[in-house]
Amino acid sequence: MVGDRELVIGYRLLGIDDTFIATEEATDVMQKLFYSNEFGLIVASQSVRHALSPAFRAKVEASIEPLVIFMPSLEEGVKEESISDLARRVLGVDIKMGE
Repeated sequence: MVGDRELVIGYRLLGIDDTFIATEEATDVMQKLFYSNEFGLIVASQSVRHALSPAFRAKVEASIEPLVIFMPSLEEGVKEESISDLARRVLGVDIKMGE
């Protein structure tokens, strides 16, 4: 987990040890984690996403290993996202719902 202090603390309270509070070095942390081959899943806040260069952001968003998921920051508010929207955004597949 890479993100804002409040979000990272929440993950630490859940027992997740690999957490990093986003500072000015958020881009460096993301690059180290992304290229380390240690993690299959990286969760980062939207504020970290906005700090990434456009080229690296595109690479991260297209990656499936590691899979990178961006969470809304607490101050941004949380919007509900349907399962089909999430699958389309993260996996690039459309899920057809039965009629």
